[in-house]
Amino acid sequence: MSSITWKTRAETSADIGTIREVTRQAFGRQFEVDVLDALRADPVAWLDGLSFVATVEDRPVAHALLTRCHVGDTPILSLGPVSVLPAYQRQGGGGAAIRAALVTARELGEQSVVVLGHAEYYPRFGFRRAIMFGIRHPHFDGPNLMALSLTGEPLPVGELRYPVNA
Repeated sequence: MSSITWKTRAETSADIGTIREVTRQAFGRQFEVDVLDALRADPVAWLDGLSFVATVEDRPVAHALLTRCHVGDTPILSLGPVSVLPAYQRQGGGGAAIRAALVTARELGEQSVVVLGHAEYYPRFGFRRAIMFGIRHPHFDGPNLMALSLTGEPLPVGELRYPVNA
């Protein structure tokens, strides 16, 4: 287990460059950075206060982002990208950022979240296969598409729609 005591907070404008670099290093490519930039620029997708960092000595080393998407006509949240600097992976920073983002989303009255990610990782946060709830991705319905109710209420049913620019 990690000996790091993770501190989490919402991103600030001063964090943007660091978050881009954390994302680039975590994924080893530019694609996810471009997705992050597109989400940040999209006025429908971007929700102030739902981009979280986990820090070491107040330096962001992990990041989790929640943005707006829809299932049918119902607004929900999408988690991702989630990124952690390679030197800090598997030490709890990504999980700390995810938990902080999910708690804040719940406090803001958000109902549900989807994620397209590792089927072995996200269930620890309560995510389950989205298809079990009737949520379909337009191109992919495998085990990596997962959903979570933040309120205990039933999840919306239908096709997942991401913002146009992302």
